[in-house]
Amino acid sequence: QVALLDIDICGPSIPKMMGLEGEQVHQSGSGWSPVYVEENLGVMSVGFLLSSPDDAVIWRGPKKNGLIKQFLRDVDWGEIDYLIVDTPPGTSDEHLSIVQYLSATHIDGAVIITTPQEVSLQDVRKEINFCHKVKLPIIGVVENMSGFICPKCKNESQIFPPTTGGAEKMCQNLNISLLGKVPLDPQIGKSCDKGQSFLSEAPESPATLSYRSIIQRIQEYCDQHHFQEEKII
Repeated sequence: QVALLDIDICGPSIPKMMGLEGEQVHQSGSGWSPVYVEENLGVMSVGFLLSSPDDAVIWRGPKKNGLIKQFLRDVDWGEIDYLIVDTPPGTSDEHLSIVQYLSATHIDGAVIITTPQEVSLQDVRKEINFCHKVKLPIIGVVENMSGFICPKCKNESQIFPPTTGGAEKMCQNLNISLLGKVPLDPQIGKSCDKGQSFLSEAPESPATLSYRSIIQRIQEYCDQHHFQEEKII
């Protein structure tokens, strides 16, 4: 049972990517009901509260924080195994709020996404530093857009050259796990635009194999994390 919470308040893209555009949130006696993609996958996003996907959310920090708190407190998720929180890039209000509001729940950790070039890695090092400062464990780093494998000749090209060694070198330097590398695949973008599951649309793609490996490593980390917590208790 998985809950996906989109706290990218100013750029909520999850409804589009999950094929839920135009859906609305319903209020019940037990709170807001999430919108379901599958029986075991519920989603909540500010995108469901806007009258149009093109509406701009022009809010200062306190209003953003209030909505995040409401999503955590008033959404009737039911019994769930995983709560996945999608945050915007950066280390701003949304990140501080979610860490603060969930501080008593023993968050498993953060999965940090980067691309291979140094401009992206510079920002990601700040994210890692943020996690250390707020004592948020880091599950690991995923390198996205990591090379392009030609569907015809199967040769790999570096579209975004890792001039400083990419995520792999950064993870070695900072002693963090590299969960995997996801190669560029035009089908990923198409699937996101159409709100379809890329894993179902392209089950044999190298990117799908990479995603599955990353998911497995995250699950193993979470299982180990819970096992250690139970031992402490």
